Amino acid sequence: MKPFITLVVLLTSIGSFAQQTIDQRINQSFRNTTSWFTDTILWQIPITETISIPWVLIILIGGASYFTIYFKGINITGFTKAIHVVKGTYDIIEKQEAQDDILRTVKIEGEGEVSHFQALTTALSATVGLGNIAGVAIALSIGGAGATFWMIIAGFLGMASKFVECTLGVKYREISTDGTVYGGPMYYLKKGFKELGLIKIGKILSILFAIMCVGGSFGGGNMFQVNQAFKLFEYVTGAEQSFIYGKGWLFGLIMAVLAGIVIIGGIKKIANVTDKIVPVMVVVYVAAVIIILIINYTQIPNAFNQIINGAFNPEGIAGGMVGVLIQGFRRGAFSNEAGIGSSSIAHSAVKTNYPASEGLVALLEPFIDTVLVCTMTALALIITGQITAGTEVSFEQGAILTSKALESGISWFPYLLTIAVILFAFSSMISWSYYGYQAWTFLFGRKKSTGNIYKIIFCIFTIVGASATLDAVTDFSDAMVFSMMVPNMIGLIVLAPKVVKEFNRYLSIIKQSKH
Repeated sequence: MKPFITLVVLLTSIGSFAQQTIDQRINQSFRNTTSWFTDTILWQIPITETISIPWVLIILIGGASYFTIYFKGINITGFTKAIHVVKGTYDIIEKQEAQDDILRTVKIEGEGEVSHFQALTTALSATVGLGNIAGVAIALSIGGAGATFWMIIAGFLGMASKFVECTLGVKYREISTDGTVYGGPMYYLKKGFKELGLIKIGKILSILFAIMCVGGSFGGGNMFQVNQAFKLFEYVTGAEQSFIYGKGWLFGLIMAVLAGIVIIGGIKKIANVTDKIVPVMVVVYVAAVIIILIINYTQIPNAFNQIINGAFNPEGIAGGMVGVLIQGFRRGAFSNEAGIGSSSIAHSAVKTNYPASEGLVALLEPFIDTVLVCTMTALALIITGQITAGTEVSFEQGAILTSKALESGISWFPYLLTIAVILFAFSSMISWSYYGYQAWTFLFGRKKSTGNIYKIIFCIFTIVGASATLDAVTDFSDAMVFSMMVPNMIGLIVLAPKVVKEFNRYLSIIKQSKH
């Protein structure tokens, strides 16, 4: 109890200090020391005089398209099987005794820590969030209604990337004597490349990924989430007249304490929280949007017409079809994180003896995150007329636009959205804390004291993130997250044949169980 109280006191001191000094002391230093790295990762390739595309987006969408073809449309053919796995239809297979040497080896490695459903909700909690609420508004404000179509396509293609990386995450995971699972790109890059005789390359790629993952967990997975949640909460409770106006450190302190309570317990504690929060917050948010759609049901056909016509219109918003396509792909790919590799860390902790089973579960993630939630948000924004195409808005403004769209149906919906955003942010934070913790222990060892250092730093960054608008830090954290894609995508392409073998093995076991 004493260490916990000490931590709370420490966080409070840091929060009040950060409130007064963070803008002057941190923003400029980040701009000076990270500008080259940020500019390189977020570099835009010019398409026309007015249109450019992030180079990381080309890799993400290109890779997702390649895996869709390579695995013969696993996005479609594996969808039904994925639902069966989550429902537990094939659980009987997991209980069967191993019949060959390969299965015996897997049995010895252990069974994991969480269920298929918990692994899915933990991963979803990191991806379903402000990107679905504010990010959609940003895409539509630039690219118009047509961007929605390309968001859906990006989500569909991303399902294949998730299948590959999460299958590898389980295949190459490590399980300690106490049952703790360690997995993710760090491990399949190191161990997978070692099997191919590429030991040095595997080590370099795995270390690079781990470094970027730690940075991404502090930034995009923590500071950005809590900062934007606070901004919306402040706006809904009265903006400058709000009781919490200018007290971001207090909001951050509360979130840090709550996050600390959860993350100290590890993946099992996180999963026990996310498997309750995620379904509830998704259902609540989707239900709110559905009510808006029901109230304005006569405008739904027109909204779909705008989406289809806008997607293929050679003239108009943001440079015509190319500009709309880029905006849709950008928001879709960045929302579900397919190809980034982060989700495979959560999925690797699943209780299974068959890696491909969790790969199937993972492909549901982009479908829920992008195809379902993002599309419904887009429809609500289009129908309520909240989008003025051709003008880019910030994340904060995007969340407010979505709030106004919900308010147009029922006056108290913004309060419901605020609660949803805070829950989205909180669940994203605790999931990303696990991602960062896994990368941290890969770099510095698995001692409890080492892990506790990371958790304390993570909680400190929560307060820092809520205390001020850190544009420079946000850009840097985005760059860290997207840079994870480089070593991860190399690994996915090189190790894809391993996934084919695991998938075929799982399919054969399913067929045998039916006889």
